[in-house]
Amino acid sequence: MKMGGPLVPVGGAAGLLAFVLVSPGIVGAELLIVANDEKISFTDEGTELRMPERAERDTVCVYDIASDPEAPSLVATLSLQSSVYGPPTNVVLTPDETLAFVTNPVRLEMEGGVPVVVPGDELHVIDLEQTPRHVATLTVGRQPSGMDVTPDGRLLLIANRADETVSVLRIGGKAATFVDTVQVGTPAAAVRVTPDGRRALIVFKGDNKVGVLHIRGETVTYDPGEDINVGISPDNVDVTPSGDLALVANSGVTGGNDGHADSVSVIDLTVDPPRVIDVVGVGDGPEGLAISPTGALAVVALIDGSQNARANPRTAWAAKKNGKVAVLEIRGKTVRKTGEVEVGGMPEGVVFSPDGRYVYVGNFLGRNLSILRVEGESVVDTGKTIDLDAGPAAMRGSR
Repeated sequence: MKMGGPLVPVGGAAGLLAFVLVSPGIVGAELLIVANDEKISFTDEGTELRMPERAERDTVCVYDIASDPEAPSLVATLSLQSSVYGPPTNVVLTPDETLAFVTNPVRLEMEGGVPVVVPGDELHVIDLEQTPRHVATLTVGRQPSGMDVTPDGRLLLIANRADETVSVLRIGGKAATFVDTVQVGTPAAAVRVTPDGRRALIVFKGDNKVGVLHIRGETVTYDPGEDINVGISPDNVDVTPSGDLALVANSGVTGGNDGHADSVSVIDLTVDPPRVIDVVGVGDGPEGLAISPTGALAVVALIDGSQNARANPRTAWAAKKNGKVAVLEIRGKTVRKTGEVEVGGMPEGVVFSPDGRYVYVGNFLGRNLSILRVEGESVVDTGKTIDLDAGPAAMRGSR
């Protein structure tokens, strides 16, 4: 979701962070984690409703899609706060699916009788063994947004938008220990580790750039001289399973939702330095982005006029009831848009099933998940949805 103005406090997280780390996860499960925000809503006139009294209604839902991908089973619903402010990637699982992490990027506070948005600093830790349960809430950097875990499951990277930092946490044994805070000097929205675990790409939304983090053991470094210029207002980044390409969703001048087409940047990661080799027009307001585990397809969630923003009330020419998912075909280093699928209002997160045969889309205003099926090089709507009690703000799944 696009915020009305920047949150720019300073500071950082430091100290020892501890939580229980367990061994085997839910046996045979393929998990889908959905963080739901009940505090924010919109009127048809485009007025944003901020309701602090509903913060306790925020939830994190854990689904198992293994037995029936078109009718996932709800394993647990946890009462945990999260937020639609920020990219829909503030949820992540460890590769062995024993833990999930969910941040609360912002919170609502009353100032002069008016609810205002202020940076949050919470990281929720969920134990996924048997029945999922909340085991800890840790204090990290301010406005923790996109997250990722290294392929070996040893490090958690958190992009802290308001602090302009990346928190690095060590995962191991029965504790997570704070390792470092990496200063990046600009609001960081999302982060994605490459499959070899040696680099991570970090999205600088306000600067229209993607930075490169180098990972050597537990040492994470950043050099602004390696920044990659991408499209306007990037929100998310994902990397192909081969590690050859990265795709970046650029939501445009107004942050999307204005009726004008926006883009996905294609970054070649096989060259030194990495560089943008193509720009693909996808539609209005790309935000959620995911590449298939097969590497052959990608999907991009398009708000497409379906968020009732002040600049786009229901009476505006660009206003639409529903958003879309754009389908991209990946062949070698060539990426092209091949189709669209209509989903619900204000789609945010998108997640592929581990086998790449299904796509799950979180529709924030629709308060549900759309279930799409991959058929060859096409993606089709199954017509099935999962109803939720709040708006799905962020999603991640098993890899």
